[in-house]
Amino acid sequence: MNTKSVFRAAAIAVTALFVLAPGKGMIAAAPGAGPVSLQLVKNDQLGSFLADGEGNTLYMYTKDAKGITNCYGNCAQAWPPLLTDGQPPMVKEGISAAMIGTVKRTDGTTQITYNGWPLYYYARDTKAGDRVGQAVGKVWWVLSSEGFIIKPASLKIAENPKFGKFLADDQGNSLYMYTKDTADLTNCYGGCAQNWPPLLTTGATTLGEGLDRALLGTTKRKDGTSQVTYKGWPLYYYIRDTKSGDVVGQDVGKVWYLVAPNGEIIKNPM
Repeated sequence: MNTKSVFRAAAIAVTALFVLAPGKGMIAAAPGAGPVSLQLVKNDQLGSFLADGEGNTLYMYTKDAKGITNCYGNCAQAWPPLLTDGQPPMVKEGISAAMIGTVKRTDGTTQITYNGWPLYYYARDTKAGDRVGQAVGKVWWVLSSEGFIIKPASLKIAENPKFGKFLADDQGNSLYMYTKDTADLTNCYGGCAQNWPPLLTTGATTLGEGLDRALLGTTKRKDGTSQVTYKGWPLYYYIRDTKSGDVVGQDVGKVWYLVAPNGEIIKNPM
């Protein structure tokens, strides 16, 4: 994240005015509009997610990296970046000022980030509350109040010579349970959730071969987002697992463990 700059709450600025392009039903960016608010909007399917002060949905792009934007040219025409000119915004309830940062674009403008993710509008969202951009190309998604990607989850079985078979997402990223949770109830928020991002979902979770749908469930987090559970255990990633197959989170603090396909906790090597 060497391009990320995190602001103090009083020094954060967000500037973006979006207007309808005549006859197009599209939204285009206009600079110099003054500060706007960042807020959360909510619906039953997605829970709470980021929007500007007018209720226009904001998105992240999975082809970006945290603190790095890769959306230029035609991409930026369809997905206008949320820019800042240095004026302090009004950050509404539920938005974490500590998660707001910036990244420099190649044209010298400054784009707002949240939890490291550069933020964008979608040109085909023509009014407040639209979320037409959600899941476009399976690379554009809304963000939760905690800065996590809200998208459908997918589980499969991964395998490690030391720990055997365990739960992972469809990319092979290891998933963990937390012994301080209770059945269908997560107790990991704030700093805990930044180190152990929850596996969120919308709609039905896809299960790979060998997994039991009867063990699958969800639990509601405080912001209304849905976290995947397996045999009642809320599932998490570990921030220090940097690639598919990593199991660095196993046994951290004697409270974080991999989960077997039958839902049992894996505490000891094979």
